[in-house]
This record gives sequence, C-alpha cells and structure tokens, in this order.
Amino acid sequence: MSKDFKLPLLIGLVLSIWGFKSIKSENPSSESTPPNLIFVLADQWRSDAVGYMGNQDVITPNLDRLAQESLVFENAVTVMAVCAPWRASFLTGQYPLTNGVFYNDKPLPNEALTLAEIYKEKGYKTGYIGKWHLNGHGREEHPFSARDKPVPKDRRQGFDYWKVREVTHDYNNSFYFDENDQKQVWTGYDAFSQTDSAISYIRKNRENPFLIMLSWGPPHNPYHTAPEEYRKLYDPAKITLRENVPEEFQDSARQIIADYYAHITALDKAMGDLLAAVEKEGLSDHTIIVFTSEHGDMLFSKGVLRKQRPYDESIKVPMLIRYPEKLAKPRKIKGPINTPDLLPTLLGLSGIKVPKTVEGTDFSKPLVEGKDISSEGALIMLPVPFHEWQFMNGGREFRGIRTDRYTYVKDLKGPWLLYDNQEDPFQQQNLVGRAQFKNLQDRMEKVLKAKLRQTKDEFLPADDYMTQWNYLYDNRDSLRNENYLLINR
Repeated sequence: MSKDFKLPLLIGLVLSIWGFKSIKSENPSSESTPPNLIFVLADQWRSDAVGYMGNQDVITPNLDRLAQESLVFENAVTVMAVCAPWRASFLTGQYPLTNGVFYNDKPLPNEALTLAEIYKEKGYKTGYIGKWHLNGHGREEHPFSARDKPVPKDRRQGFDYWKVREVTHDYNNSFYFDENDQKQVWTGYDAFSQTDSAISYIRKNRENPFLIMLSWGPPHNPYHTAPEEYRKLYDPAKITLRENVPEEFQDSARQIIADYYAHITALDKAMGDLLAAVEKEGLSDHTIIVFTSEHGDMLFSKGVLRKQRPYDESIKVPMLIRYPEKLAKPRKIKGPINTPDLLPTLLGLSGIKVPKTVEGTDFSKPLVEGKDISSEGALIMLPVPFHEWQFMNGGREFRGIRTDRYTYVKDLKGPWLLYDNQEDPFQQQNLVGRAQFKNLQDRMEKVLKAKLRQTKDEFLPADDYMTQWNYLYDNRDSLRNENYLLINR
C-alpha cells in the first residue's frame, strides 16, 4: 500500500482529525437531560480493517482517534452475518427466528417494537439516512422488487426524518426517497452526501434529544467504486494478506482488498466530518456515538468472498462507543457482545427501561462501572442458506458460539467446527473430534445448547422455517445436492 498521499487529501485527513479534537463542548449537560444517539452503520466492514486494531495497511486516522476516546469492542459478533437479519435484530433486540428476518428481503413486521419507536416515545426526534433493507417484498412479488421503491410511512419503524433507499450498491449514481416519497439524488459518492445530511440534521436538532441513524452502503462490494483519489492511495502489491488466503487467490485478494480499503478510507473521511460537526455544535460530551457494521467479508480468506459463513472474517465487526459523560475511560472490551445486545445496552446508557420484547442483554452497568462485560459467548447462526452462499454453493444451516477465545459450530449432522482463536487466529486447525480437545468440545456444546434453549431455537432444517413464516426461496436458493447431508466437512 502506498503511503505517498496526495498532499490535498493528506491535509484533509489531518484537518478532519484536528477538527473534532480542537473544539471543546460549549454546553455542559445535565444528568436529567437524555443523551443524543448517533448510530453510524457501515455495510460489510470486517473487524480487522481499521488501524486501531493493528492493521498497518488501511488508512483510518479519524476512527483511530475516535478509538482513543471510546470503548473498543474486540469481540463484537454479528448474530447472523448478512444484511437484513442484522438490521432487524439490532432494531428489535431480538434473535432472527423471533422477528422472522432470517433471509434477505423479507419484511420486518409492523408490529415489531423498535429502536426509534422506543426513543420517540421518550420525546426524541428520530431520523434515518441511507440504506434500509427491512421493507421486504410480498410473497408473490419479485425477490428484489422493493429495492427501488419508497418505503411506506407505516413501514418506517418510528423514524420520522427520512432520506432512504431500500437497497443500492451503486454508490456513485444513487437516489433515495424523502419523507413524502419524493425521489431525490445523492450527488457524487453517496456516503459523503448522506453524511452531510446527517450533519444538517444534527445542527437543526441540537436543542432537542435526537436519534439519528446513518447507514452507509460501502465498503460492501462492488469494491472498485470508491472515489479515484482514495483508490490511488493503495498499491495492491503492498497489501498484507491474512495467512489463510490460499496462494492461488492472493493476486486477486490484493486487488480487491486495496479497493475495499479505498472505500474504508473514504468513509473514515466522512466520519471525521461528522465528528467535527458534533464538536462544533458542543454536543460531544452528552452524545452517544456508535460506529459498527452489520458483518464482515471473507475477502478470499479460505478462498471465498462475502459473508454468511461462521468464520471471524465474516462474523466479527468493528465497534466503538463513545459517551464521555458516562464512559469517561476509553478502554478495550474483550467480552463478546452480540447483535441483540446492542439495543438494550444503548437503552441502558440512555436511562430508558428495556422493553420485555427485547431478548438481548443490557451491558450498560458494567460498561459504566469501568468493567468488562461477562458473557458466555455470542450466538452465531444461519437458519437458511441463501443467495451468495446458497445450498448449491456449499451453504449449510448452522448454529454456533463465539466466545472471547473459542469458536464452536454445529451443522445438522453435528459438531462441525472448533477453533482456539488465541492459538490459531486464522482458524486453520479444526479441533472437532480430536481426543485431546474432547473436554473443550463438550464444554462448548453445553454452552451452545444452553443458548439455544434460552432463545427457544430448535435448530430445524431450513425448509421448516421457510414454511413456518410462509416464505418463498429466491431464485435457485432451495436447490441442493442430493447428498447434501453427506457433504464432507
């Protein structure tokens, strides 16, 4: 990767760092005033693709500086490593088999009690900008029919300010719909325009408690579409690969990762602009800022791309939470936190009672007390393989547990994967069935069974869930080899 920046871009990156550090908060907050919440969500950004996690190639100065002021979650684990299920799980605090969104482009029910509805009931202004991916489509409609249509007002789950596209990955030719279903255009690289809109929202609502969710499409593929000035920062020949990228894929991996990092550096610039605006408005101390992603990307680790798989490149995401008023001591959090835990934890930090519909755990108390979080492990699942990892591409139903050290996964045949991620960080040595690790495997099996009982998950075949929810498979997702259950591990 080239460190020979173009001078104007380097100056811009540096100024964005200085900008959000040099302006002190002008408005001292009161314990009785609800904190603002800014939630920044990127799509398909894996956990190791940031400088603050030790990556020497990727350029993320603003996020690195934010990490110095935040809780850094080293084991933020997505419950289901694909877009719509993560979003539904986060907004409801529920597991995918509870809210029914365990397959892309299926609708989150209107009856769901969600993040924005909870905060709105407490007097918050609520806004959403960017990718939504929760409207879904009707049973008899084309699988992707909703992606270019406006989301009806009764399907916006409590968000009032609205500049949203259901789904797009054309980041340089991007449109959206506003509150009145009027089609508008994001100029240029859409993440920059979306961030500007979020900044405008923050300025207009600085006197009220507000919630704004900014949902970027990148760095989700296509990888090569970041602005040219950011792509020029990376030389594929200088990209460092993970040890589990097979030799035959290494040239392709370097090119794709260089382009992936270009998206990331562009988003880091947008994050710097957002943070500078929060500082300028005097809102930093009394605002919860969250940065995270839905899931990661294999990026040719183990010879594959994209997500859904139970490996760390797919299931682990970056996550920072900054809230100076209550989380004054920046530190690393090692205990695993799962997608359904995010909503109750944010409610706890905001002083809002967690509704009974929420299934995740509120970790706000130990975080405020300066402690790590105590968790036996985060649940990972794939009830129904689909799209990029459908049955015919090797997809399989699985359930698993990711602890702060181990990964244990079962498929319908039984134990499938067991990794000691401390000794084997690239997950190349499967310990399942090895006599010397029997006690570990038995212990992890016990943890997984307890989690499945807790979540009322019977771990049924995919067809059972599709029938239960009256869903249709998309395209050829339902097709599988006649020897599907005999697939070699």
